Amino acid sequence: MADALSFDDFLAVDIRVGRVLTAAPNPKALKPAYVLTIDFGAELGIKSSSAQLTVHYTPEQLVGRLVVAVVNFAPKRIAGVKSEVLVLGVPDAHGAVVLLEPTHGVPLGGRMF
Repeated sequence: MADALSFDDFLAVDIRVGRVLTAAPNPKALKPAYVLTIDFGAELGIKSSSAQLTVHYTPEQLVGRLVVAVVNFAPKRIAGVKSEVLVLGVPDAHGAVVLLEPTHGVPLGGRMF
């Protein structure tokens, strides 16, 4: 189990809902991954991400889907892509990513609390 966090520590991580606009394979990635563009609404706008989601999702299944992502990490270059957000998921029994996603429609940019 991880060390206990204070509530202020939790609030420092900005986790928001966005809608995937585009998803395409990243041919430069060492492990199969998609380049995503995600709309986080008027306040945050459109951000890009590199995500290893290829086991359970096709690009067509990702476009239009609501996702949950950390939006306040520093951007990082991953296989030639400026990854601005970290899309969140959990591993299945074999370690492949399963997305965390809202079960109902929510406004883009909505912050997790």
